[in-house]
Amino acid sequence: MTVLSQIAQGIARPLDRARVEVLRSFGAPARFFVRRREARVLAGGLLVIGAAFALTIVAPFWLLALGPVIWGIPHVLSDFRYLVLRPHLHHRFWLVLGVGIPLILAGTGWYPVQSGLVAAAMAALLARGVWWKKAIVIATGAALFWLSVRVGHLSLLVFAHAHNFIALALWWSWRPADGVWRWGVPAAFCIAAAALWWGWAGPSGFSVAWAPAGMGGDYHLGQLAPGLAEPWALRLVLLFAFAQAVHYGIWLRLIPEDDRPQPSPRTFAASYRALERDFGPALLVISVVLMSGLALWAVFDLVEARTGYLRMALFHGYLELAAAALLFVEGRRGFEATASGEGEADS
Repeated sequence: MTVLSQIAQGIARPLDRARVEVLRSFGAPARFFVRRREARVLAGGLLVIGAAFALTIVAPFWLLALGPVIWGIPHVLSDFRYLVLRPHLHHRFWLVLGVGIPLILAGTGWYPVQSGLVAAAMAALLARGVWWKKAIVIATGAALFWLSVRVGHLSLLVFAHAHNFIALALWWSWRPADGVWRWGVPAAFCIAAAALWWGWAGPSGFSVAWAPAGMGGDYHLGQLAPGLAEPWALRLVLLFAFAQAVHYGIWLRLIPEDDRPQPSPRTFAASYRALERDFGPALLVISVVLMSGLALWAVFDLVEARTGYLRMALFHGYLELAAAALLFVEGRRGFEATASGEGEADS
């Protein structure tokens, strides 16, 4: 057992004991949520949306500044875990080669939108599915490629906004749900997003003025809504802040919940063991070092730390786009985890 494993297990044990006591104190309602995955996902999704909406209203520019620093690297790791490692897509050589090369180019900033669209088209072409679905993805990708070339750098801004909605679409396709449970999270998201976009709810003047040094309204409006007239510029920035926060919550809460084979929740200790099994100790240590380094950097220079993270994580949005193309062609079959012995390891 590594030092990191010992630390994680040491932290997990008291947390697990505390959670058991809390669940016991709530009695029958707690047992209902423990037994019903759909109810937990709905409750977790509404909590994520409610928190993201509240933070967008109270401190939108702090949310934009600190969100990537706090949740950025963990959500990228979750991206890689559930889009590559869990379904064992890294074992499919031609898929890795065909999609990986344009993703690397996108990650280095070489025509990123166009490279990302090529990655999505290659994912569809190399997928195990019917040709008419492949043709739809490739034709759509070709049209978007042509359009992105015509609009130039504007395509980067459009994709930055669209990327926040891709996780919602991926999660929607992740695991079928029965009845009204399935519609609660998308409905709440749409209502909150409409409230921000149409001005039914918004931050006060104090909230808009409250921002980290160098990252106030002018900074974010210049990045996310350049040239757009008020009040739509601020509303677009608020929508981005809200959708980005929900995007993080989907990857860190909802997709892990729905991907897990057993319907009951894991203990914290079992969650760490599953994480270590998927990533391996070395990659986990590197991830902890990166997260710690980013946090320390942000203490001294929040603007540059956030910018550095965004440069480092550029590829992951296009990974989600390629995964969406693959999921469309293959269906859930291509994304079902095949790790053996998970039930025994989590028990």
